[in-house]
Amino acid sequence: MAKSSGLNTRRALARATAAALTAALVATGASSAVAADNPGRSASKPSIDAKTSDASKFDASGVQNDAPLNALYGADANGELWAYIPDFEGGLDSERLWNGYGWENTRFITQVDHDADGSSDGIWDVTGNQLSYTVWGNDYQTLIGNGWNIYNQLFSPANVGGAAADDLLARDSSGNLYLYLGYGNGKLTQRYKVGGGWDAYTHITGKGDLTGDGKDDIVAKDKSGVLWLYKGTGNYKAPFSSRTRVGGGWNTYNNIVSVGDIDVDGITDLVARNKNGALYLYKGTGNGSAPFKSPVKIGSGGWNTYRLMF
Repeated sequence: MAKSSGLNTRRALARATAAALTAALVATGASSAVAADNPGRSASKPSIDAKTSDASKFDASGVQNDAPLNALYGADANGELWAYIPDFEGGLDSERLWNGYGWENTRFITQVDHDADGSSDGIWDVTGNQLSYTVWGNDYQTLIGNGWNIYNQLFSPANVGGAAADDLLARDSSGNLYLYLGYGNGKLTQRYKVGGGWDAYTHITGKGDLTGDGKDDIVAKDKSGVLWLYKGTGNYKAPFSSRTRVGGGWNTYNNIVSVGDIDVDGITDLVARNKNGALYLYKGTGNGSAPFKSPVKIGSGGWNTYRLMF
């Protein structure tokens, strides 16, 4: 996982650009615009272009072509962001791409797609007690709200509320899970309580449809290492049906995350990192009774360098 060339130059340019923008806004009397945002962090997005030869993998008549296609990101202890794009051969490109800085104090980061085009438009993050939204390629964060330090898990499961824009799920220390509906511009509705008892899970994730019914689903790993599937309903008042067991043995992993489709077959997948820092891909099947194929190793080691994966 060698660093891309020109890292120091890019960081210097990014900081210089942010400083110049701030100075220009202040000089023109636009201080209120600066105060409304929170400068100091940057995040960019690599291009992911599907090869012509892969076009046949997407069935225009089926719902599986709706799986999001995103890079997998990692944030290291220094606050640097790194991106891995699909290699169109069933895994991730071996060369990581530097994509930002300033995230060393951030607790959660999750990708968000506002227009349902299958590609994320930016990220939500929780730093301190604040939830912010960053457009890809922007060095400024828009403050969404305060008081978000009450949550110990937070991610966007794509669209589970029934509208086009991605939504946000957050779990508090009492084990209550809450749904925030996305407006499609980074802002969110009031929260809706999904249910209690979610503190039984060490990890909760999802990014698209796992069952082939056109509704986005999530999975959750409990403390005994069992993975459970929660099928989406498309109803924000009751977004998930009763859980079904996927399988045991998942305590071998210290992180699981979904960013959508990794192997470019049009079906949402799951990525899992084991305690030795190796990365495994669970390819989605689109079948709710057996949502994942057997794991395939797509990273031999080094993935424990990331304290956040999203």
